[in-house]
Amino acid sequence: MLGVIPLGVFLIQHLLVNHTATRGEEAFNTASAFMGNLPFVIFLETFIIYIPILFHGIYGIYIAFTAKYNIGGKGYGWHSTYRNWMFLLQRISGVIAFVFIAIHVYQTRVQVFFGQEVNFDMVHQIVTNPMWLVFYIVGIIATVYHFANGLWAFMITWGFTQSDRSQRIMNYVSMIIFVVVSFIGVQAILAFI
Repeated sequence: MLGVIPLGVFLIQHLLVNHTATRGEEAFNTASAFMGNLPFVIFLETFIIYIPILFHGIYGIYIAFTAKYNIGGKGYGWHSTYRNWMFLLQRISGVIAFVFIAIHVYQTRVQVFFGQEVNFDMVHQIVTNPMWLVFYIVGIIATVYHFANGLWAFMITWGFTQSDRSQRIMNYVSMIIFVVVSFIGVQAILAFI
């Protein structure tokens, strides 16, 4: 549940704010300043973002390293094999996302406590280094994949998609979400170059 609300909502909102960089430095700085100056911003970040991310991430890493994987094992047709791969990729993308988010928070939000301002120039300085640019692109795609594929599992776990047909439809919906949100995120990060 934490992966969808509040973390999924925050992911989409965060990428949309970052996407304002495609309209220029001033547009991003305005959006970033607005988000950074919200009332009770430390409280909101702590209880809506950081604590849920830590819980979800630490618990997810535990699951990733203790889960039993059935790649190449016997299944019931292509669908079973496909879902086994999605299960594995969900765990891999979760670990990548956790590392990415930790480093991203250090490079941006933690720097605020050292007197820096989160603005266009800060992100520009990070991603003009080709290593960091690749790291951010991989991190964004892994995080979005983890979210989109997690939506598929969430819909089953919470009883919204019970039939094979509804699960198949949700699989396509989650693929579309992955492609669209990844495009928004990658386009946003490239705007800082």
